[in-house]
Amino acid sequence: MTLRVTSSMTARHTIRDLNNGANTLSALQRKMSSGMEITRPSDNPYGTSKALALRGEVEGLQQYQSNVGDGTSWLNASDAALSKINDAVQRIRELLIQGGTDSAGPAAREAAATEIDQLIESVKQEANVQYAGRYIFSGTATTTRPYDVGSDVFAGNADTIQREIGPGVMLDINVDVSGVFGNGQGAADNRLLDTLRDISDDLRSGDGDRLRGTDIVRLDASLDALNAVRADVGARTNRLTIADGRLAALEENSTDLLSKVQDADTVKTLIEYTTQQSAYNMALKAGANVVQSSLMDFLR
Repeated sequence: MTLRVTSSMTARHTIRDLNNGANTLSALQRKMSSGMEITRPSDNPYGTSKALALRGEVEGLQQYQSNVGDGTSWLNASDAALSKINDAVQRIRELLIQGGTDSAGPAAREAAATEIDQLIESVKQEANVQYAGRYIFSGTATTTRPYDVGSDVFAGNADTIQREIGPGVMLDINVDVSGVFGNGQGAADNRLLDTLRDISDDLRSGDGDRLRGTDIVRLDASLDALNAVRADVGARTNRLTIADGRLAALEENSTDLLSKVQDADTVKTLIEYTTQQSAYNMALKAGANVVQSSLMDFLR
């Protein structure tokens, strides 16, 4: 059976083809203007789900990098304060050795004790250092000053502050200085502040035996404890540096994969658009000639 092709059928097919061509042109134009391969989920449902997953992965890596940056800054501030404290204690050690000699008279020892008193206050001042408005040596009590003026009693706590630097990977970023500084002479805990106060008193009393004996031993023990804390801070800082490099590499890889999924190939898209535009223009010209004959054409 022969199928009769009518003028209306031809017109409908022509209009349908022109609409398809216009839709294709519109989609290519959206792709060029946005620079995105996927401008709406219906363009590529699988690609959309993959892009969403990769975008979430990139955002997660960026958050970990932010945590690493905050932790690094916190530890750098801690190390800077501990370095200044170490310098002050080293100076106290020099004064202790000078004042412990038999040739040091009462005036020299009094002067050394006065300087040590000032150095003790500078040590406490560094222990009260802040980062971003928070006391870094107070444990989780970051709004509480570790050592108040006129007091050698530690006012913070020994709780840890952590940052997540990877999926399920937590790292302590604060330092417990209470184990090094102690609570002063009132506690008689044989820690740094207790030792420094005793050294000042022994200088004023002229107790050379204690200055040359137990005082220097106790001070060296406190210095060892202080250096151990600084070494721990340095080790954690190195770990954060390594983590930051690893996270940056992972972010770059995920970003590259995301680009391949959602970003349009500009050159390829431009060629497709030009080709489709030419085809559409030809379809318009062809459509203009469809069913253009009329009854008058046959009567001529």
